[in-house]
Amino acid sequence: MIPVGYMAKRVRTKPDWLHAPHVIDIYSVSKCQCEDFADYIPYWKHNGYWFFDSPEIIKYVAKENSIQLEGTSLFYYEAYEREFDGESWHPFSPEASFPTNVVPPSQKRLEGFDVVNFTAGTSPECSGLSCSSLASDLHTNAHCLFSSFEEAETNVNNGAFNESEPGPYRIFSVYSVDWP
Repeated sequence: MIPVGYMAKRVRTKPDWLHAPHVIDIYSVSKCQCEDFADYIPYWKHNGYWFFDSPEIIKYVAKENSIQLEGTSLFYYEAYEREFDGESWHPFSPEASFPTNVVPPSQKRLEGFDVVNFTAGTSPECSGLSCSSLASDLHTNAHCLFSSFEEAETNVNNGAFNESEPGPYRIFSVYSVDWP
């Protein structure tokens, strides 16, 4: 797993249409059901993985643009170094035109693993477990994430995501981090 960065998100409870009684809230990497703190891309402070290298950069963007961080949760992400195109795994790398220097947190709590599609190859698009309701049929934890990397990889390899959102798919480890 490679460090890809941080995001401040507004965690929501499970929507009524997601028929997964074991899910309490959504910690997805995508912004569809777990909203990013802002439409951050126009500020051009993200790294080559389209996340932030540190919590301080998120705080800077928020302060400079009068964006409230109150009520957000801070997440740190690592990604499996390969993405799945529906048939096989291939390496991917950060966008070279953006500096990428992720500062790993001193403390983090593993919440689970998400599978996200990247058709444009830039920012995360949809998390199939929540966006496409795959958590209704696949075993997830209370945050709508797989409990292990092996579960995520097995389901990707077995084609569980092929009929949800178009690929390629990347596997992320999702960590909660306390705001510094």
